[in-house]
Amino acid sequence: MADTTLKSIFDIEPDAVDEARRDAEADATIDAGQFVPNDRVVEWLKSWGTSNESPCPMPEAH
Repeated sequence: MADTTLKSIFDIEPDAVDEARRDAEADATIDAGQFVPNDRVVEWLKSWGTSNESPCPMPEAH
């Protein structure tokens, strides 16, 4: 009989190889300058719910 128990994402063991691959991809993206600086994200979030809501910040082209 199949296990129908609902599991939390915190109950699932991570795949170490996949996690290492994703970390390497993220590091390469950051090294390429394809990220949004924290201060721009904070500024955007602070605009939520105001009459002057900012558009989602995007990485700058390098």
